[in-house]
Amino acid sequence: MAINSGPEHPAITGVILAGGRGSRMGGQDKGLVIWHQLPLYLHVLQRLKPQVSTVWINANRNLAAYQQSGVPVIADTLPDFPGPLAGMLAALEQVETEWVVFTSCDTPQLPGNLVTHLWDNRGSALAVWARSEERDHPALALLNRALITPLQQFLERGDRRLMPFLQEVGGHSVLFSNAGQAFNNINRPEDLQN
Repeated sequence: MAINSGPEHPAITGVILAGGRGSRMGGQDKGLVIWHQLPLYLHVLQRLKPQVSTVWINANRNLAAYQQSGVPVIADTLPDFPGPLAGMLAALEQVETEWVVFTSCDTPQLPGNLVTHLWDNRGSALAVWARSEERDHPALALLNRALITPLQQFLERGDRRLMPFLQEVGGHSVLFSNAGQAFNNINRPEDLQN
């Protein structure tokens, strides 16, 4: 069932973060690494698309390859691959919806209730992120566009760490019980075999 804007939640833009250097993947563009006959980002796109009103991709390399998906592709507005916060800032500055859910490009088994569960458990927070029983997953986060200025200021201070930013703006984690492999990410070549 598609969960677009409706009684469950307002229109939310989904953004796949594929703008990293891929250093743990030997410099490969992780979103384009093939897993089960498809690039990783396409697995994420297939799982995210039914949960949001529109999907964008944040990428800094191989833009033409990502554009083949038919969804908008945006690059960081900051130079030198400063990390996921730069991709989040670029998206928050450009989307039209008040809320944006972010996912990493290397989490191909995202839960089908990612967006609804984050939305339903956000309380009054402007930022929430997924947590499995094992650990936090801060790159799987729901953010409000009101965080643009705090995020700009955080990055201007030279900090690039995602979790400290989310905590600084009063965010909290949302537990996904019995998530199984939903949050397994593929960071290294050996992860492709596991």
